[in-house]
Amino acid sequence: MTTQWLPYLVMDGNAEEAIDFYANALQGKVFAKMTFGEIPDGPDGPFPEEVGSLISYALVVSGKCELILADRYPGSPYRTGNNVTVCVSTDDIDHARSVFAALSEGGAVVMPLTPTFFSPAFGQLTDRFGVTFQISTTPPEA
Repeated sequence: MTTQWLPYLVMDGNAEEAIDFYANALQGKVFAKMTFGEIPDGPDGPFPEEVGSLISYALVVSGKCELILADRYPGSPYRTGNNVTVCVSTDDIDHARSVFAALSEGGAVVMPLTPTFFSPAFGQLTDRFGVTFQISTTPPEA
């Protein structure tokens, strides 16, 4: 089983600029980048055209360190302080379930752990200390 803890920065419409800034400052490389316009339609249909160019996911790697960035999800509130979360990524769904359950005790589930187009099990929660976690499993082919 492999598990990583990754900082996840949420930007207010300026993720593209932040990606370049952090890649340069950390002497890293952008390994992945996807916009909201590139996401397959969800249960509510496609995203509005005006958010299509915003970043839904980007990965900057420097050495063995990884940083995830994205623009805030359309319609989500943005406040300095809620824009940094911890992403726990594992290749074991049972481990993801266990971590999700333990961290959500006394906290609040934002999104239940469920399959998505990018992960066999993904969920988000705020723990009892007010820290937001995203729990994600890597697809078998990753």
